[in-house]
Amino acid sequence: MTTLNRHRLLSGTLVMLVGLSAWDNAAAAPRKPNIVLIVADDLGWTDLGFQGSKFYETPNLDRLAGGGMVFTDAYTPAANCAPTRACYMSGQYGPRHGIYTVGTSVRGNPRQRKLIPTPNRTTLPDENVTLAEALRTNGYATCHAGKWHLGGDARTQGFDVNIAGSHWGHPKRGYFSPYGMAHLDDGPKGEYLADRITTEALDFIEDHKDEPFFLHMAHYSVHTPIQPKPEKVPHYRQKKPTDRHNDPKYAAMIESLDENVGRLMDGLADAGLDEHTLVVFTTDNGGVYKITRQWPLRAGKGAYYEGGIRAPFVVRWPGKVAPGSRCATPVIGVDFYPTFLEAAAATPPEGKQLDGLSLIPLLTGQGSFPERPLFWHFPIYLQAGNSETRDPLFRTRPGSVIRLGDWKLHEYFEDGGLELYNLKDDIGEKHNLAAQMPEKVRELHAKLQAWREATGAPVPTEPNPAYRTR
Repeated sequence: MTTLNRHRLLSGTLVMLVGLSAWDNAAAAPRKPNIVLIVADDLGWTDLGFQGSKFYETPNLDRLAGGGMVFTDAYTPAANCAPTRACYMSGQYGPRHGIYTVGTSVRGNPRQRKLIPTPNRTTLPDENVTLAEALRTNGYATCHAGKWHLGGDARTQGFDVNIAGSHWGHPKRGYFSPYGMAHLDDGPKGEYLADRITTEALDFIEDHKDEPFFLHMAHYSVHTPIQPKPEKVPHYRQKKPTDRHNDPKYAAMIESLDENVGRLMDGLADAGLDEHTLVVFTTDNGGVYKITRQWPLRAGKGAYYEGGIRAPFVVRWPGKVAPGSRCATPVIGVDFYPTFLEAAAATPPEGKQLDGLSLIPLLTGQGSFPERPLFWHFPIYLQAGNSETRDPLFRTRPGSVIRLGDWKLHEYFEDGGLELYNLKDDIGEKHNLAAQMPEKVRELHAKLQAWREATGAPVPTEPNPAYRTR
């Protein structure tokens, strides 16, 4: 064999070995986890079996909780639906995207509003790079199923597939077909919306089981109207009610929600994806006070007391998160964006401001997680709906809130009112310690003011000429 032929043989062998090595490395490279974010609507912190309810029945969610980590001190970024969803998708606190409520900020009787509220934005701006867009850029197929509430079509904000997502915040014609909804064909008469949305989501999973995907499973349940499957109601009418949970129809709606979470989890298992999927379950705000009480938490949806913002929160991630674990570290919904990016080994959008922190150290028990303050800002009004708020006229008036450690401070812009609570000793926020602890008030208030300045949070100051004292 000539020297030239010997070199050619060696070169060919080397190329083949390099190719085989590259193929082996590709085959051995771990697949990025699928990510499923399940968001219930108006489901309260106590409205689940694993959260202590003796009236509502949630065996599938209880099973999900038992297989993952339950966060006891988790929060929604706002006390009602659209602003929370904007924070989930943007990874930012409200002042950065300007969505503070549903529809107009001019809510309630104008004669009872001392200030002109900050104008509200109802659509998440296109220039705000969403979580879905960030994951899609990093190789994920993306699907939104259910309530969107941030624009006319979730496909304009990074989702490849949009199932029933529009500006609507509740089912247009109710929970039974014909739905009359955008981005969802009517099903057979009497078909139940939660069932149908889950079926469509399972089809997406089957179609994309060979690639990483992000599924935003945003149920309309259990938002009003309270419309359960009739056959489920009698069981709860026969059960003994409790002082906080006693509505059989609402309980039946929760049961259907739970069943569909079970269907989704079974579908992941049937597709062979159970061990390769990070699943998060939470809600968008507290329960509606007139329907379900969140005691020992104070108030409910629309209020910035604990009953309006503390949320059930479960993370299941086989091989990463210990089954049956619990975490008492305060966390908030703006943490989803950086958490999912880290889980996906995804590159953050260039120039994107993220307000949350990745929860991976808490989930895996590896690395450190700093103590940090959590913030809420609501420079507008939301009319009455709770009997446990600061006054009977509004669920909340313009103000801001900070939690740091065990301490929580409320500030109200109309009168400069301050309320300080130690949540470790007083989770029901019954004992205002502001007068007894002025130094703690000054410490938290300074941090709250600095945060507002850093985020450009608007503080309404213009008097309302229509306001009357009587």
